[in-house]
Formats: sequence, structure tokens, C-alpha cells
Amino acid sequence: MPLSVSRPALLRRGSDAEFRNLINGLMTISVRMELIRNHLAERLGVTGPQYSLLMAIGHMEGPEGISVGKAAHSLHVTSAFVASESNRLVREGWLEKAPDTADRRLMLLRLTLRGSKRLAELGPLIQAVNDGVFGSLSGADFSMLAELVDGIVRDSGSTLHRLSAPKHEGTRTDDKNF
Repeated sequence: MPLSVSRPALLRRGSDAEFRNLINGLMTISVRMELIRNHLAERLGVTGPQYSLLMAIGHMEGPEGISVGKAAHSLHVTSAFVASESNRLVREGWLEKAPDTADRRLMLLRLTLRGSKRLAELGPLIQAVNDGVFGSLSGADFSMLAELVDGIVRDSGSTLHRLSAPKHEGTRTDDKNF
């Protein structure tokens, strides 16, 4: 098999085995985090993505709420997705949605009293789960991991954008610029 990376920083003694092990570990973490999220969501009677949206709004809403765009940005999803899911959550009594008084073009989202109460009740379980998942990290490890993940999220987003861009005539599949 050809090497899966070419950057020297990602190779060890000419081998990509450590990199492939990292990718396998990241995929395992991704699946497990989604399973954990779905378990917590089930406790509330919502979907996993709805749980993530409720948590983001709960942590980021100010007195007036949080805009659909800011919620989407924090979750790395589209505003259309947040608008659609928030409409469902409004109908189910989890969220309130109102125009921004300063900019009527923006819609603001806020947890309802019911939503705040239910998330608060789940708080001890969320803490225990997160403490368990990240139990091996020191403060320095956590800071470094947070910085590294931000970079990988950014780089993977731009790579995905290039990968999904329309192909131009003459572009080879092995072209490093996609």
C-alpha cells in the first residue's frame, strides 16, 4: 500500500503506521462521542443533533438569546440546519424563537423554562460523562488538545471544501490540490 501521508511531520522513520493508528483512534473517539451524545439525548427525548443544539444554546444564550447563525457557527453546521431543528424544538417546548430587536433580520433562540430545567437536571450526568471521557488529561494536555482540535477542524473543513469542489478538465485524481 502507498503511504497515506507525505508530510515528513506525519511520518515516523518513513512509515505512516503511527498516523494510521491516530486516524483509527480519532474515528473510534468520533463514534463513541456520538453514542454518548445519543444516550444523553435519549434521556431528554430528543435526537443527538437536537441535544447538541440545546446544549450550545444553553451555554451561549445571553439575556436576549443567541442568533441562529452564531449557534450554527459554534456547532460547525449550516444556519438552515439550526433553523430547521430549532423549529422542531420550539414546537416541542424546548426553545423560544423571536426576532432580534436590534436587527429584525436575525432570529434569536432561547431555552424555555422547561428546557433550562431539563438540562440542569441532566447536568450531573453530563459532568460525570465528560470527566470520565477526558479523565486522563492534565490542564496542559487539555489546552493543547483544544488548540490542536481547533486546527484540525479548520483544516478538515477547508480540505473537504476543496475535495467537494467541481473538478476541472485536466485535473488528475492524485493532484495534491484536488
